[in-house]
Amino acid sequence: MKKPLILVTNDDGITAPGLRSLIRFMKELGEVVVVAPDSPQSGMGHAITIDNTLYSKKVVIDTEKGAPLEFSCSGTPADCVKLALQELLDKRPDLVVSGINHGSNASINVIYSGTMSAAIEAGIEGIPAIGFSLCDYGWDADFSATGDAIKQIVSEALKNGIPQGIVLNVNIPKTDGIAPKGIKVCRQARANWKEKFDKRTSPTGKEYYWLTGEFELLDKGEDTDIRALDQGYVSVVPTQFDMTAHHTIQNISNWNFNG
Repeated sequence: MKKPLILVTNDDGITAPGLRSLIRFMKELGEVVVVAPDSPQSGMGHAITIDNTLYSKKVVIDTEKGAPLEFSCSGTPADCVKLALQELLDKRPDLVVSGINHGSNASINVIYSGTMSAAIEAGIEGIPAIGFSLCDYGWDADFSATGDAIKQIVSEALKNGIPQGIVLNVNIPKTDGIAPKGIKVCRQARANWKEKFDKRTSPTGKEYYWLTGEFELLDKGEDTDIRALDQGYVSVVPTQFDMTAHHTIQNISNWNFNG
């Protein structure tokens, strides 16, 4: 059988250990092409480059036999997917996978995630897509125990397909080399960040700000991604990019807009 073409990208940069791990896992399942940022792009959300030039070049990082074709890109994760689909690939990929992100993209974090925005960009183009994240922010995070769950999820997605308009947000608990307990399909937990700005002064006397904050969980439900992760399970959240609140259209339509 012909191997599926899998486009791999991320937001931590093309040399990030999480990306290199994801490439190894995907090579077992299909033909791999990599298009990833040439530098870290964490927290970029769905930003795209419109006021600057965009560069891309072939790179050789993996020198082993059967190494995939790889491109670095000067833009954001969403740029990487756009450029891959429009310019760099000879054919449309069967699947786009993004990650493995160094750090959680569960709950409200999905809004800010460059990892998930790359996957969402593919979903907008009608291509099945999955974002993978490990709940460990360290550059030296241990990805060794993530492979089985990732390959299982990708295999099922390739076999069953992902519904149009849906992208999977997959988060993996920090396991320190121990495999997760299993996989749970969940809803996104309700949470936010209690943010504040640390105001500082530079040596030249110029004031600047450093964003800090604490994650605040507002949801005690048993069926959320945060709960699954706390229990040692991989969370899979079907995420949609149609942001219409369909359930409230009728309510808003009843407002008296004509005074």
